[in-house]
Amino acid sequence: MASGGPADGVVIVGAGHGGFQVAASLRQNGFDGRVTLIGDEPHLPYQRPPLSKDYLDGKSGFDLLLMRPAAFFAEHRIELMSGRAVTAIDRTGKAVALAGGSRIAYDHLVLATGARNRVPPLPGVELDGVCYLRNLAETDALKERLAACRNAVVIGAGFIGLEFAAIARGKGVPVHIVELVERVMARVVCPETSAYFGREHQKTGVEFSFGARVERIAGEGGKVSYVVLDDGRRLPADLVLISIGVVPNEELAATAGLAVANGVVVDERLLTADPAISAIGDCASFPSRHSLRNPVRLEAVQNAADHARCVAARLVGKPHAYEALPWFWSEQGALRLQIAGLTTGFQQVVLRGEYEKGEYSAFCYAGDRLLGIESINKPADHAFARRLLAAGRRVTPIEAADPSFDLRAAATARG
Repeated sequence: MASGGPADGVVIVGAGHGGFQVAASLRQNGFDGRVTLIGDEPHLPYQRPPLSKDYLDGKSGFDLLLMRPAAFFAEHRIELMSGRAVTAIDRTGKAVALAGGSRIAYDHLVLATGARNRVPPLPGVELDGVCYLRNLAETDALKERLAACRNAVVIGAGFIGLEFAAIARGKGVPVHIVELVERVMARVVCPETSAYFGREHQKTGVEFSFGARVERIAGEGGKVSYVVLDDGRRLPADLVLISIGVVPNEELAATAGLAVANGVVVDERLLTADPAISAIGDCASFPSRHSLRNPVRLEAVQNAADHARCVAARLVGKPHAYEALPWFWSEQGALRLQIAGLTTGFQQVVLRGEYEKGEYSAFCYAGDRLLGIESINKPADHAFARRLLAAGRRVTPIEAADPSFDLRAAATARG
């Protein structure tokens, strides 16, 4: 095999959205070779976004999380190995080693190893009651604790922290969020959107400490009872959710001698320097034509699934550069945020719609270049935004600010 071309046997390490989609897309594209999907969790592949939403809220069960039922894997000749950890890659022998000593040979290897919770070096982080929300086991534990919680402290005001806060407040649990910077979701949205979401959460009773640092987590008898901030305040807590981002699972690649830099380094076709190994999803650092700064590493289901489809196409002899438009979403109580594009490096924000009512879109520009659009409770705007940005169509700041400008016509125009 040369240059990441057609393969006879594909091994996929990681059974999340990206890993599952590689396997499914290979079969959809007529691939007839062996497909092995290895996951370290003891479950069928499942969706993660609902974990911090309906699943945590008790509105849906595990059956609704499943990507596909067990029969799907047998019917499509996908060898699913659940609860198995890959410990090493033998690039010379083209095989992966599993915990326990067994080996699996590959013609092509796809690393879909994802990311893990970032754990802060805080005293007391090991106490009972300190929680995370990334996988099923963590969410099940958090759900059980939330049912008996009297006071919750959240460290980090990103998507997960705010989604949890909305659910906890809906159950009447007091929530205090501690954020190191001065606004919510600062890494992913403009200040105007941060301000709107911050105010709306405060209306539901969420308390915030911005520009604050947690000094330690404290408790008695091995259980958390309060959080100490750097200004000396003590916040009561029998549940502490740490939500300060993730770390890419790049160690397997690094140990095998592959380049890593905030993720496994890949080219525009999602290939590593080894033509027999690809990397996708949360663990991959890749060039994007939609970003002002490259390479990027994105934590999004859309990105993982589109990466997977790109790799699967290459492996059946239809190679192309990865050019899919990134998009994201978050549901926080009654608030729905949808983002199209990558807005890092924006210089100007143009608001379109009714900002005070929470029905608006924020157009983010660098000069005259439209980088991305944040839509709040405006699903039609989001749909048009994705079409506009994917096609590279031009909408000037003046046009975006004009309520008479036909966004739909601009998005659906030919040529």
